[in-house]
Amino acid sequence: MTACTHSDPTPATLRRHPSQPAEIVREYGPFAGADSVHGVTHDGQHVWAATGAHLVAFDAATGDTRRTLAVASDAGTAFDGRHLYQITEARIDKIDPATGQVVASIPAPGNGNDSGLTWAEGSLWVGQYRDRKIHQIDPATGAIRRTIESDRFVTGVTWVDGEMWHGTWEGDESTLRHIDPATGAVLQQLDMPQGVGVSGLESDGADLFYCGGGGSGKVRAVRRPKAARP
Repeated sequence: MTACTHSDPTPATLRRHPSQPAEIVREYGPFAGADSVHGVTHDGQHVWAATGAHLVAFDAATGDTRRTLAVASDAGTAFDGRHLYQITEARIDKIDPATGQVVASIPAPGNGNDSGLTWAEGSLWVGQYRDRKIHQIDPATGAIRRTIESDRFVTGVTWVDGEMWHGTWEGDESTLRHIDPATGAVLQQLDMPQGVGVSGLESDGADLFYCGGGGSGKVRAVRRPKAARP
């Protein structure tokens, strides 16, 4: 699916794109001892939610909490197949999920104004909320490799089957957007119900997105639309 023809002179991020209501299939939480969810990730078995003072891993089938790690977790969360990455203050911590130990840290590109986080193609991808950007960064140094511009506040970020998606949240409106990573053009958009925010975003690698719900303290599973797939 493409945003428009090559002859359209309209800037890429302002072109019309398919939009449809998001299909929320399940809600999880609030979680014990937590009143908000900042970031989410998926390790292939469990969903992890960043709740401020803890990372909580839960079973997506039952909703039962399986693990809790006492680590600072202010914003986005990611998993590279071995380690968790967590934005806290102006840094990104690399965490051993078996122990909760921080094994390394790098500076976050937004210097404390960072939002979403995901792992893909050997890089970390970091959302910049009010700057309306997504940075691809070196996971070892934090150096910025490239930047993608958006026309909305960026919250969560995720990749699935070569598709890049990010969350937005402005006022009472939140969306999930499938974008062209080369241009930032919006290819498809899922509109969350009025008043339902998206503070973090991760794919399960198949049919679902997991969305952090900010001050609701919830994580919501949203069905990934078939039309977005190749």
